[in-house]
Amino acid sequence: MIDLSSLGLTSDMQAMLMDSLHMFINLFVELTLLFLAISYLVSVINQKLPADKIQALLGGKKGRGYITAAGLGAITPFCSCSTIPMLIGLLKARAGFGPTITFLFTSPLLNPIVIALFVPILGFKITLLYASLALVVSVLAGVLLQTLGFDRFIKQEMLLPSTKASSCAGSDCSASKKAPNIWQTAWKETWPLFLSMLPYMVIAMMIGSLVHGFVPAEFFSQVANADNPAAVPTAALIGIPLYIRVSTLLPLVGSFLAKGVSIGAVMALVIGSGGASLPELILLKRLFHWPMLVAFLVVIFSMAVFAGFTFNILFA
Repeated sequence: MIDLSSLGLTSDMQAMLMDSLHMFINLFVELTLLFLAISYLVSVINQKLPADKIQALLGGKKGRGYITAAGLGAITPFCSCSTIPMLIGLLKARAGFGPTITFLFTSPLLNPIVIALFVPILGFKITLLYASLALVVSVLAGVLLQTLGFDRFIKQEMLLPSTKASSCAGSDCSASKKAPNIWQTAWKETWPLFLSMLPYMVIAMMIGSLVHGFVPAEFFSQVANADNPAAVPTAALIGIPLYIRVSTLLPLVGSFLAKGVSIGAVMALVIGSGGASLPELILLKRLFHWPMLVAFLVVIFSMAVFAGFTFNILFA
């Protein structure tokens, strides 16, 4: 146990700081392992599956690509940050921009674990509406951003193909010299990518940990109370900076509802915090220019607010 009494902090501040420190350690271990594992797997898939095949499956000119991307997002149990390695792989494979963005929006909000938790906590009808809204808005956002040409805001280095093992060009190349197998190549691609993203990950995890440790749950119950006419947009704004998995937040839903928070505000918080976070934005800044980041935030906020008011109208 670390002794913080010498810093002159109050007991509450010490508890918050320790909470932040524990959160940072957990995040660092979790996201490092996830980033390496997912990046490695994506590299193997990219070598096994030709880029033209990925482009055909996730092309942006036909509706099938968007449905495939939404389905892929719905079955992958990623949080807002662990979605990034898969996103990088899709960008490098030149998958359609619209379907790729649809995956980015869908993946942290929908997965089998989330649905399994939603049904017993909130019921089948609310679960069905939540899943439908997340899928429809994600697809529409992908279509809109591709139509508006937001692919021009991808940083060009993200579009460069991964470095492949060099092949022999001359006739005197030794036949005994074997090219690296796909597993070696995958690691040679994964490790430099991880090192390039590590500074962004550390900054992101520090911010996420501090927010987690110093923003109490009671704060949300106070500002997003059902008596507040701006509770839904307020809940969305509170949720967006937080790094919280949807599956982690759902067990708290009953407590929020019991304290007078409306169902709409709760759903706005779920979508806002699950769909975006400050740590994710820091990582996305490595991939995109600012206009795309602003568009990403606008979509998540709009989705959260629209869903929140819809739930209030139908289930209040």
